[in-house]
Amino acid sequence: MDWDKLRTFHIVAEAGSFTHAGTALDLSQSAISRQISALEESLDVKLFQRHARGLVLTEAGEILSNTAKDIFGKLAMVEARLGDSQLNPSGSLRITAPGFLGSTWLVPKITKLHEDYPDLQLSLLLDNRILNLNMREADAAIRLFKPEQNDLIYKPLGKIKFHICASKQYLKKHGTPENVKDLKKHSLIGHPPSTPAPFENPNWLFSKAGIKEMNNPKLVLINSLFGIYEAVENHCGLASLPDYLVKGNKNIEICLESTTQPSVEMYLVYSEERKHSTRIKVLHDFLHESVKESDF
Repeated sequence: MDWDKLRTFHIVAEAGSFTHAGTALDLSQSAISRQISALEESLDVKLFQRHARGLVLTEAGEILSNTAKDIFGKLAMVEARLGDSQLNPSGSLRITAPGFLGSTWLVPKITKLHEDYPDLQLSLLLDNRILNLNMREADAAIRLFKPEQNDLIYKPLGKIKFHICASKQYLKKHGTPENVKDLKKHSLIGHPPSTPAPFENPNWLFSKAGIKEMNNPKLVLINSLFGIYEAVENHCGLASLPDYLVKGNKNIEICLESTTQPSVEMYLVYSEERKHSTRIKVLHDFLHESVKESDF
């Protein structure tokens, strides 16, 4: 089997179209189409069904795609391990983190890591989805829960504290809740239950208020904690927000200060195969120092 054509097939299967794959490979759509046709001819199978909206893998295509994903994932891991053996960290370092934590805390601090280790190519994947570290969809993850896989290593970084918050303008208009029962009188903002959550029980506030999530017009649901923060700042209602986000914001007040959401533990997570990686070590040290400097 031609490895170049297999790689092209893998990129096309991941991208879902010749156009997007062409951008990734810097090839024309016709050149990619010819490579896929040649691969199909050599294997005597149809790998894709062409549709107006893109490409769909056939059953044979699914089998080959799963195998190709495994092959190229393992090759990427070998490449990473070879790079990890160097004394000075260099090469790619892909870090995945929950969207809100990455954009509001990690990104503002990443300049120092970039300046201290200029030979690292940093990639931040900010998403609530759980990427496969063993298949090197990312090199390391900042997660807000312990991983269940035995072949993943996790290092505690610190805890994020939460308080119930609202804007001063909202409280002036709707009043300040004096106890938990008063929360039912207010608009509350939380996370849609059907979408990936950044940590366990993001709708703690709803449970505390004793209200149901379904068909409740007093609730506003946003699948981004930073979006929830923006909604609070723009007088939409009350929400449970991280202390580090609201600290110093003169437009937001903490309500029911003694009623707090359980703290959320942060972890650095990486594959056991990367435990001797110089890149992972400098990342761990950087995150550890960054947490110490932050007011969580």
